[in-house]
Amino acid sequence: MRQVREHKEDLLQRLPRLQLVLFGLFLLIAARFWFVQVVSGDYYLELAENNRVRELPLKAPRGLIYGRQGRLLAENVPSYNLKLDPSRSQDLEKALSFAEHCLNQPATELRQALDEGGGAGSFRPILIAEALSLSEVAAIEAAALEFPEFAIEVGHLRLYRNGPITAHTLGYLGEVNERELASEVNLLKPGDLIGRKGVELAFDDRLRGVDGQRAVIVDSRGRFKEEYGRDPAQSGQSLNLGLDLELQQEAARYLEGKAGAAVALDPATGEIRAMVSAPSYNPNIFSRRLDRDAWRNLIEAPEDPLQNRVIQNTYSPGSVFKIVMAAAGLSEGVTDPKQTVWCGGSTRIYNRRWRCWKQAGHGHISLHRAIKESCDVYFYHLGQELGIERIAKYSRQLGLGRPTGIDLLGEREGLVPDPEWSARRRGTPWYPGETISVAIGQGPILVTPLQIASLMAAVANSGYQVRPQVVESPSVEKEQLTVEPWVFERIGAALWSVVNDQRGTGSAARVPGIDVAGKTGTVQVVQQKTWIKSEDLPYEQRDHGWFASYATAGDKQLVVVVLVEHGGHGSTSAAPLAKRLYEIYFRDYLDDGQSS
Repeated sequence: MRQVREHKEDLLQRLPRLQLVLFGLFLLIAARFWFVQVVSGDYYLELAENNRVRELPLKAPRGLIYGRQGRLLAENVPSYNLKLDPSRSQDLEKALSFAEHCLNQPATELRQALDEGGGAGSFRPILIAEALSLSEVAAIEAAALEFPEFAIEVGHLRLYRNGPITAHTLGYLGEVNERELASEVNLLKPGDLIGRKGVELAFDDRLRGVDGQRAVIVDSRGRFKEEYGRDPAQSGQSLNLGLDLELQQEAARYLEGKAGAAVALDPATGEIRAMVSAPSYNPNIFSRRLDRDAWRNLIEAPEDPLQNRVIQNTYSPGSVFKIVMAAAGLSEGVTDPKQTVWCGGSTRIYNRRWRCWKQAGHGHISLHRAIKESCDVYFYHLGQELGIERIAKYSRQLGLGRPTGIDLLGEREGLVPDPEWSARRRGTPWYPGETISVAIGQGPILVTPLQIASLMAAVANSGYQVRPQVVESPSVEKEQLTVEPWVFERIGAALWSVVNDQRGTGSAARVPGIDVAGKTGTVQVVQQKTWIKSEDLPYEQRDHGWFASYATAGDKQLVVVVLVEHGGHGSTSAAPLAKRLYEIYFRDYLDDGQSS
């Protein structure tokens, strides 16, 4: 009995401590319960809801792009993409192996796409394959129970119907990068596609649209049960271009296998009717992920196919610059239509002999004939009389040395040299002999084909320029030039004779029934001191060929400028394309005239 009593007393002594421990455990459990239910209740509720409710993005269809007569140029077609959610995968390697088998695509490429999207630790679905076929979609869907980490997303694939023909005008799309995400964090999300070139870039904010969202309820296996809610996507705004697809196709066909540029515009409105740069590329390859090797091959390709030569490449204007020289000489009173200069095939200025392209010379020649037959000697002397300051002044007044303001990005401003430029950029004085070279469009004067088209529009309009525009707009921006209209009328008459008179250098652009006025130009790539024919030189040393023109038929006008790199004389390499474009554009007028 005594022993039992002693054990009982010992237990009674320990009981308070045990009760204290139990009470402490109870408080701990209660505190934890309070923390989970009260403090972190919203957090765990959200986790529970996330296991039941899934938010699926609804990509906004990009706006369509149309040409004239409603011709569809860029559209969206359905595309099936494969996404993988690593957080729902029991065996990621097994899942990738399954996808490799279904898609016939190396697992290394799939893993690379997974790593670029955030890796195995990501809690968001990652795009790992694009543009799946219907049979591939069926194979993935059939294994949905075994591989719940996969989901098929129906998206939109950008399709450029005419591929390389309209590539430089329309541009292409590319995935948003980290820098762009940081600068537009409220507008862009990882994986979004944005414009990279051309119209797609310049009007990206209008074309892009606003993504929507779809909430669905799924079971524990991630299978769809019902739709919980929907915020519909807002389609991007469609655009109408002034582009004439038939002109575009003809220019692209003519320049195939060549390097060069062609641009046609309406001088009354500035609307671009054709814009072709050669060589070109297929913008549809950018609608899917482009691997590094394909990208490297494209950017390292000879003659830079990604460059839009119409607005981004600059060239010496050659004899096309004689239009500016004539405008400056007439405006300043340095020359007049009756004044003549002797051309014997060459002349001596500043103790140096300067050659004319015509070895036998032109004899006594006036301004009108000098433009028509492109006499170099006449413009050598005109340049000497004007001086570089006045040449530069009129060049800038006529739109050279500055962007035209076209509604595309990346336009180059070209170069109009003068003594100040020489001192600032070269650290040397301007030498008088350089003025003589500039007088015939050689030396350090650089223009884009679009600037020359803008110059020709000014002549066609007798003194005002319009801002070129690719996208149709109800407003036309005009600039009245300081050169008097009569000057342009004199020059226009001479340009008409270039194409339509005997001995005119642009006869290859003549179209019976249409008034075509133009100027040929030949730009030396390497300096020559003898009369060697361009076609007898190696290709890379051959001259560039220009033809700058405008045509009038009834109440319609069109400006066409063509440049063929290493094409030799503009009369043979560039003028024939201008003729063909005029025949197409004025077809109705010609048909009516022939039928009557």
